[in-house]
Amino acid sequence: MNVHLVAGVTLVTMPRFDLPAFLGQLQNHKVRRAMAVPPVVNAMAKHPVVDQFDLSARKVFFSAAAPLGAELSAACAARLNAICKQGYGMTELSPVSHFSSPDHHKAGAAGITLPNTICKLVDPETGALMNQGHEGELWIKGPQVMLGYLNNPEATARTIDEAGWLHTGDIALFDDEGYLYIKDRLKELIKVKGFQVAPAELEAVLQSHPGVLDAALIGVDDGEAGEVPIAFVVARPGQDTESIAAFLRERLASYKQPRRIEVIEAIPKSASGKILRRVLKGQYAEGAGS
Repeated sequence: MNVHLVAGVTLVTMPRFDLPAFLGQLQNHKVRRAMAVPPVVNAMAKHPVVDQFDLSARKVFFSAAAPLGAELSAACAARLNAICKQGYGMTELSPVSHFSSPDHHKAGAAGITLPNTICKLVDPETGALMNQGHEGELWIKGPQVMLGYLNNPEATARTIDEAGWLHTGDIALFDDEGYLYIKDRLKELIKVKGFQVAPAELEAVLQSHPGVLDAALIGVDDGEAGEVPIAFVVARPGQDTESIAAFLRERLASYKQPRRIEVIEAIPKSASGKILRRVLKGQYAEGAGS
C-alpha cells in the first residue's frame, strides 16, 4: 500500500468483498490495477454479472494469498483484456519474496525471486534439498524475513531455524526459468494411500470445467486410504456431477479423484475471499452423521 501512496496514486479499499460492489468500484474509479485472491479471479472469469460493468480501464489484475491455476489465470486475462499475474509472500516476509512484473509473468506462476533474497526447496520429511522441477517446502532467507514473533520465542524457533531459513509451510517448485509455482499449504495436503494431493491443484482443474462456477476440496478420514478428497462445487443450472467426475478422470491420476462431488449454493469464504475449509469439513461431518 505504501508503494502506491509514494507513487501518488489513488487507493480504493472495501471493508468486505462483494462482487457487484467491487465491480462498481472498478468501473466508477476507472481502476487500472486491482488486488484480489483466486476466488475473486474465478468470479471475474466466469460470473455473468461482470458483463454488466465497464472494465475497459483495467490493465492489471494481481492475485495473491493462495495458488491460482494457469487456466483460470488465462481465462480471467482473456475476459478482461488485461494482464493477470501473481506474487508470493506472507506476513513473516514483510510481506513479499516473489513477484511478477507486467513484463515478466507466466500464467500459474507466482513470479521470480526478489533481489537480495535466496530460497530453496526441501523435503519436509527428510530435510533433503530438492532439485529443480521437483516439489518441496519453500525456505527463504532475505532482509524481509521477520526477526520473530513478538514475545513468542517457541513459535519463532519453529518457523526460523538456526541458520536463518524461514520455513514457509508452502509446497512449491521452480521451473527452468526460475519462476515459482505454489502448489498448496503443507498442512492442507491430503494424504491418499501415501500419495500427497494438493487441494489447490484439484480446485484449479474443477474451475476449468465450463459447468463449474466455483469449487473447493477437503480431505476426510478414510479407514482404507487414510484420507480421501471430497469436492464441493457451485454448478451452472442443469450441470450434473457425473459429467464433472468424467472430466476429472480424464485429467487427474486415480488417487486424486474426489470420492464424492457435492453441489452447494456457495463456497464459504473469509472476508478476504479465502476458502474456509474448516466450515466445509463441519458441513460434511454433519451430513455424514445424519
